[in-house]
Amino acid sequence: MYSFRIAAFFILCVLFISCSGGNSAGAPNNSAEFGSGIKRPGEERKLTIGFSIATATFIIERWNKDLKVFTGAAQQLGADVIVQLSAGGIQEQIAQINYMVNQNIDVLVVIAHDTELIADAILGVKDSGIPVIAYDRLIQKAPLDAYISFDSKEVGRQFGRALSRTVPRGRYLVVNGSVHDVNSFDISAGFHEIIDPFVKKGDVIIVREIWLEEWSSDEALEKINAIFEETTDIDAIVCGNDAIAGAAIQLLSERRLAGSVAVVGQDADLSACQRIVEGTQLMTVYKPIGKIGVRAAALAVAIAQNARDNQAEIPFTDAMVDNNSGTMIPAYLEKSTSIFKNTIDEVIREGFHSREDVYRNINSMSKD
Repeated sequence: MYSFRIAAFFILCVLFISCSGGNSAGAPNNSAEFGSGIKRPGEERKLTIGFSIATATFIIERWNKDLKVFTGAAQQLGADVIVQLSAGGIQEQIAQINYMVNQNIDVLVVIAHDTELIADAILGVKDSGIPVIAYDRLIQKAPLDAYISFDSKEVGRQFGRALSRTVPRGRYLVVNGSVHDVNSFDISAGFHEIIDPFVKKGDVIIVREIWLEEWSSDEALEKINAIFEETTDIDAIVCGNDAIAGAAIQLLSERRLAGSVAVVGQDADLSACQRIVEGTQLMTVYKPIGKIGVRAAALAVAIAQNARDNQAEIPFTDAMVDNNSGTMIPAYLEKSTSIFKNTIDEVIREGFHSREDVYRNINSMSKD
């Protein structure tokens, strides 16, 4: 599985490069440019957005959608986008951010590999006079111009509500996401906010709660399998995202337990939506990627334009959040939705997935 992902990642990089007409001279690996960026005589230089994406994050299905929506929206607004995919983890991401600063970018958008270790690099970008937007993951201990995401605590609450209604009494396994992503801790906090009263009453027993080093289905397979070797007396599994949920359900299937254990995840991946209509996954949290991608592009352009001429109007914030930098950060937060079998049409209606794709496996079985 790991080798397949590396191959898939390589193909994606080649596709990006071919779409852009090749890397800029001297650009690090996994770089792509969207838009011409050519300044014609008498024209002001186009705005250029640097978009730094943690590679382990990019492999996950939903991020392909984010990037496509963001770059398309930015181009529609007349901006170029330089994308950097950091295959080597946080150190390569930092190197690529430094590269983009030298490419005269007007604003930096970051999906951080490690939300704390990246802080010094972000401070350096800010010292260069370049605004910084944290996308989806709230970078810690560095002042930011904006943070755009979904309410991760509410995602955790949605997990808790779904399971407390479906399995109000039972044994729970909790598989949290990456320890390097502050969202993992917010999701966990939201989940415990709902479920802890059930634990206190003795209705719910948390058999094990584990954390992953990365958002990795391979790591999830290994760690969940180790738990299943000890016990499969589990009624519900909380998974940090749908890729982790897929790993859990694979292991349940091998033990003929898929469908008898309530599993929840987030991102509304196609495979998760298929599992929901098939009855092996209870719920996923759907995040309207189209809305956040378009909103992030508009925000990046407005902030960059404002930094350039102090005339652009910055959108009103939804909230102010604390990232331990000593400065409250303007936050732009979209709402997420719990998707069950009886509400699956929402992701179809919004065009996130087609009905044919969601029901593909069921239709195939009916034909057989």
